[in-house]
Amino acid sequence: MIKPLLFFSLRIALVFVIIGCSYVGKAQSTYQPYSYQFYQKLNSTLYNTDTRLHTALKPMIIDDNLKPRYDSLMQLGVVERNSWGGRKLYNEHLVTVENDEYTFYADFLPDFQIGRDFAGGGQTTWLNTRGAQAGVTIGENFSFHANFFENQAIFPDYLGDYVFKNAITPGQGHGKTTASNQKIKDWMYASASLSYTVNKYLNVTLAYDKNFIGDGYRSMLLSDVSSNYTALKLTGKLGNVQYMSMWTYMIDPMHTRAPDTLTRAGDNWKWGAFQYLDWNVNNRFSVGLFQSVVWGARNAMGRRGFDFNYFNPVIFMRPIELTNTSSPDKMHLGLNTKYKVLRNLTVYGQFLLGEFTAKEFFGGKGHVNNKWGAQIGFRGFDAFGIKDLNFLAEYNTARPYTYAHFDPTSNYSNYGQPLAHPWGANFRELVGILNYSYQRFDFSLKGTWGQFGTDANSSVNFGQDIFKSYDTHQRVYGNYIGQGVKNNLLYTDGQVSYLFNPKYNLRVEAGAVYRRHEVPEQGIHHQTGMITLGLRATFRNFYYDF
Repeated sequence: MIKPLLFFSLRIALVFVIIGCSYVGKAQSTYQPYSYQFYQKLNSTLYNTDTRLHTALKPMIIDDNLKPRYDSLMQLGVVERNSWGGRKLYNEHLVTVENDEYTFYADFLPDFQIGRDFAGGGQTTWLNTRGAQAGVTIGENFSFHANFFENQAIFPDYLGDYVFKNAITPGQGHGKTTASNQKIKDWMYASASLSYTVNKYLNVTLAYDKNFIGDGYRSMLLSDVSSNYTALKLTGKLGNVQYMSMWTYMIDPMHTRAPDTLTRAGDNWKWGAFQYLDWNVNNRFSVGLFQSVVWGARNAMGRRGFDFNYFNPVIFMRPIELTNTSSPDKMHLGLNTKYKVLRNLTVYGQFLLGEFTAKEFFGGKGHVNNKWGAQIGFRGFDAFGIKDLNFLAEYNTARPYTYAHFDPTSNYSNYGQPLAHPWGANFRELVGILNYSYQRFDFSLKGTWGQFGTDANSSVNFGQDIFKSYDTHQRVYGNYIGQGVKNNLLYTDGQVSYLFNPKYNLRVEAGAVYRRHEVPEQGIHHQTGMITLGLRATFRNFYYDF
């Protein structure tokens, strides 16, 4: 089933390419993997009142507007060196070929860390990752990027327990526990992206990667919390309007493909269709509209494949879904907006609607069908006149049962993790981040604090666990954010790093983490207090703050 769909997708994409080729203009197609740490360094261009750029869709294809700032970051600290070793350590990719027609690069990507969890009984933690990446550009329009990592680690207890319980390394796919030592985790991770910028109006990307929509640290619409998935994405620009249509193939290890008696049946799969329309009204204000639908590979009648009703890249999906009078699908509609209040200060927000009943929504009685999530925040650069001192503060919240589905196989998730916020639903959270760069040094400080409500046991459902059917809700009225067993979570981390090579973010990094998780009703008080030191590379983005 996958191959016919892929071939059909490529044929459709080819049609867009042929149409787009009616105008061939100069375009830049540099692919930059998304990580908050690197992208915040682009703030002075992205969120400046002198620019009118689309900032919500990530990863970005670096175009002519971002190229000057991007190139300056790729040349940070680079000086002429005569020795081969000096050039490779500080200036260049390990292997690089450049000429007028194409470029090629390849790198070894280490991620070696050692740490000590003083609050977790004095446990030694470590990470042993060996990775590699390669990339190709042809002309100014075509790019390919791929990487691969082999990993072993001993995590702090809260992460190790998560991997052991779910067989998932957060954001990195299947994680297994070694038989000889249950604390040692073993996993592999890979990503790839093939991008073709047809002209200044259209880009076509086929990737096994992640996506993010928003201007904050979190996204209530679509985030990069979960593992990689296969996606075909069309992104078009016309004037001040940007439009993205994406179709995805995802893995669902939470619902097996066959009865447990068939141990090698493999994981199930699910599909997704996502659309986002962004309008830059002027240099200061932008507004974006979002819609998505995710459906499982099976329903009450048995197997279900890709629904080609959702394949039209320019149509609203809600009328299509409503045309099927007994549709098992649930649409998510969303709003993303930002306003540049000052030259270096931007206010942003999101609102996602999972289900809406007007009478109950405004009735204030906590009806179970009022499923929504929201975000409000501000971010800026050059704070207090200090160059490259960037900051962010935001508030996120979601009502109980948001992102869930009456059939858990069609919930808003990928590879056992939410597609939006890592806490699922039924939470409120505050986030604060400071970043400062000085020459080759980077400093960061992040803190999150939140409350969420969990279930006392497996027989109840208060709305935080999106992998449960929302038909098993506890009550129709009186639902409120944080209901159930109250959890308080504080997470802070600080990092200081020295950059060796900006081309693949090779750096030596020291960090500290403090995490406190309290469940007063159950007498749980768990702490992690850890310091780490490591040699790290790549621009990967993982979330361990849950």
